[in-house]
Amino acid sequence: MPELFGFTNLVNLLLRGFEMKLYQGLGLSASEAAERAYRINAAFALELLVASGLILIFLFVRASMSVENPGPAQHVMEMLHEGVGNLSDQIIGHGSERFQAFVTCVFLFIILNNFLGLIPGVTTPTSRPEVPLGIAVLTFIYYNLHGVRVQGPVGYFKHFCGPLPWLAPLMLPIELVSHFARMMSLTIRLYANMFASDLLTLVWFSLIPLAVPSIFLGLHFAVSVIQAFVFMLLTMIYLAVATAHEH
Repeated sequence: MPELFGFTNLVNLLLRGFEMKLYQGLGLSASEAAERAYRINAAFALELLVASGLILIFLFVRASMSVENPGPAQHVMEMLHEGVGNLSDQIIGHGSERFQAFVTCVFLFIILNNFLGLIPGVTTPTSRPEVPLGIAVLTFIYYNLHGVRVQGPVGYFKHFCGPLPWLAPLMLPIELVSHFARMMSLTIRLYANMFASDLLTLVWFSLIPLAVPSIFLGLHFAVSVIQAFVFMLLTMIYLAVATAHEH
């Protein structure tokens, strides 16, 4: 991964000491700990750049908003807002506006991180398992908190017990396992697809550096969009289930 204006080195310098102690405490050698810390910090540096870029874009659009003469950036954001809003309204239903900002940011953050893999020599951050895992854990916490908020602790707990009280001892462990497996499912789906896309592109660039790899860059672009959309869609579905009222 190329050094992006020294930012990767700066992040690595700030975090490496703590990570080295942590990994060595887990039994890794100094060289293995340093290598793993650098790989994670390199991905984290790219995540920070994406997050900073999104914040700047949002601030720019907010500052330049105009009813009479909207600019191209405002048009794009309005289309995105309307598209995500319509989809969330269909899936989540009433009150979906509350969750629209979160699911939109999840989509934009993932798709921009995925697109970084289109830059020659840059490893896609989401092809590192730690990155999808972090997003999956945040999503898991988010929809569960809103489930408890909407249903109440007792009402939300009943979701895990099944429709009949006598089935609760059987349904509860099954539901809990399947529920926590959602984090693994979200992580593996995004990580595996982006890792495979990165690997395929790298192999073809190594074998045939001209013309043919552009086909796989197009494939990487398509996979990036699809995986970001699927992650957002599953987030909406989990929110819909968590906040649905039983009748």
